[in-house]
Amino acid sequence: MPELKYEITQKVGVLSESNRGWTKELNYVSWNEREARLDLREWSPNHDRMGKGVTLSKEEAVKLKELLNSIEL
Repeated sequence: MPELKYEITQKVGVLSESNRGWTKELNYVSWNEREARLDLREWSPNHDRMGKGVTLSKEEAVKLKELLNSIEL
């Protein structure tokens, strides 16, 4: 299996932290040297391991923002 390359190009913020030190973060991440996209996932404390996550294009992020703004939280 080919090696997965990633680079966190911009940290947006941390949503939560687990008891084991992993953080759920919103970042811009470049996967396999492609253009960075908005990415939501859990990361180990030193960012060398990650959990499953969601990567969004700009259009998807705009739509998500609209949907979140339309609901009562």
